[in-house]
Order: sequence, then C-alpha cells, then structure tokens
Amino acid sequence: MFDIAVIEDPAAAEASLDPMRARLLAELAEPASATMLAARVGLPRQKVNYHLRALEQHGLIELVEERRKGNVTERVMRATAASYVISPAALAAVRPDPARAPDRLSARWLLAVAARLVQDVGALITGAERAKKRLATFTVDATVRFASASDRSAFAEELAATVASLVGRYHDENAPGGREHRVVIALHPSVSPATTDAPEES
Repeated sequence: MFDIAVIEDPAAAEASLDPMRARLLAELAEPASATMLAARVGLPRQKVNYHLRALEQHGLIELVEERRKGNVTERVMRATAASYVISPAALAAVRPDPARAPDRLSARWLLAVAARLVQDVGALITGAERAKKRLATFTVDATVRFASASDRSAFAEELAATVASLVGRYHDENAPGGREHRVVIALHPSVSPATTDAPEES
C-alpha cells in the first residue's frame, strides 16, 4: 500500500469521486470484506460488492486474501493507497496549461504550475514503479512570517535572484547524458483551517 497514489485515468477518477466509493476507499485503509464493509456503511452486501468491483477494475483496491466460509469464498480487499490525488491529465483537453499567460505574480498561474507538478510527478511515479526504480526528488516546505508587504516583496526578489544564480551555476546545456530537472518554488499566504475568508490583499 502506497502513502499516496496519483489517479491519471478519467474513469478511475470518476469512480473515486462517487461519495460511497470514496467512503469505501477510506474504510479500506485496513483490509476488509464486503460483509464487514456492509455493516459499517449501511448498505446490502451485494451493493457493496458492486462498488468494490468498480474500484478494483480501476486499480484503486486490491485483493489481499480469499477466505472460505462454508460454500462461499469471501474476498478481503484493501485500498492500493492511503490517499489519492487526481492528476490534471484526467481532465484531458481542459487541464490547466502553465504555458498560457505565464505571470509569476498571478495566483491562477501558480495553480496551473502546481497542477502541472501533480501531473508530471504522477507520470514519473508511474514510470518508476513500472521500471522498479526509485524516483529522485527533493522538496522544501517552509513557513515564513513577514512583518510587512515590502518585506515579502524583497524576499521574493532575493529568492528569485538566488535561484537564478544557482540555475546558472549548475545548468549544463551540453552535458553528455545529462537530464533536465524542473524547479518549482511557490510563495503564497498560509491557509488556516479555521478561516474561510479570502486572504487580505496588500
């Protein structure tokens, strides 16, 4: 079972978004049978089996074991991941395109870049799993509290200059066997779970 899996297939995304199937996915963080799940979610076992077949067909759950109970074989299933992210690739023609109107000060462009990040890393994870190889990535996640909007602006400018300097130092256009890597850095107001209001602009 993976910590997180990326759903790239539109049909699998549709299956995962069904409220009951999403509930079953959450319940299947631990292995369970249709009979066990039926008691938890309040549906007949046959109806639960119907949903489980759809989830299994799209690779969202997997068989853990089969138990013989009298004349019946009970199938014990488990989710293939603890959580799921739907890739923009599942949206096909309407997925965000960062090449459209790039603007480093635009929140919507930031969202388009983040969507591409999910799509690209999802595809890389899928390829690495098929090749049975590890995927080399590096992530920085930090919080900074600015005293003023001018401090935030100065920080952004210094960060951009520092990254540009690093890229210029290490980028080798002619390196034999070299592989390009994408660097994405985002700066946005933190979202408080208790706050539903939009962040104040300054």
